[in-house]
Amino acid sequence: QVQLVESGGGLVQAGGSLRLSCACSGTIFSINAMGWYRQAPGKQRELVATVTNGGSTNYADSVKGRFTISRDNAKNTVYLQMNSLKPEDTAVYYCNAVVRPGTRDWAYNYWGQGTQVTVSS
Repeated sequence: QVQLVESGGGLVQAGGSLRLSCACSGTIFSINAMGWYRQAPGKQRELVATVTNGGSTNYADSVKGRFTISRDNAKNTVYLQMNSLKPEDTAVYYCNAVVRPGTRDWAYNYWGQGTQVTVSS
């Protein structure tokens, strides 16, 4: 089975930094895209940043200039470097990947279990 596992969340003060990691494992034929979403209490899950296998990136306006998404294809891992964190960044961050498993003929949308990011004032 394909698995996505996030790590790197925690508690930081406003203005601090965190780096999230998401590793994709299993029988993988290809990974078309990877990204990060977040969900704060009482709010809908929203897109934070994505990166395609061609290297194209996309960011939510609220994180542009502060967050950087990157991808290590050799490790099947995506990262989210978060700088200048604000209290409004507090949320559960979820890794997402569009993956074609080695045993299937089409790609599926996979989600990690989430990692908590809390930013104090």
